Amino acid sequence: EQVAESGGGSVQIGGSLRLSCVASGFTYSAACVAWFRQPPGKEREGVAAIRSVGSVSYATSVKGRFTISRDNAKNTLYLQMNSLKPEDTAMYYCAATAGDSRQIRLTDLQALGVQEYTFWGQGTQVTVST
Repeated sequence: EQVAESGGGSVQIGGSLRLSCVASGFTYSAACVAWFRQPPGKEREGVAAIRSVGSVSYATSVKGRFTISRDNAKNTLYLQMNSLKPEDTAMYYCAATAGDSRQIRLTDLQALGVQEYTFWGQGTQVTVST
């Protein structure tokens, strides 16, 4: 089982990036999938999550700027990031739950918590500069 991110890079303040994550080896359509990020010297934090039924959760810091979406036919997760700020600079990780039905009932707090996720990617770096 694996997930692999792509799409990171360097962008100026106010710019946009789109991250992608391709999954394989597990039932992607039955999983809650999410984006996390880890700024230098800080803990990993949840950014956005989307359950198998399509309901979404966002961290307060990215609401209105980031959009999470999924394409189950392609086993792919996306994160559209607009109006980027320097504080968005971080390594961004894709993660997926093991695919049991419990993920449908995750609260926002749970869906953005690292402990819920079984599969993790290696990360893609996003740098926002002036």
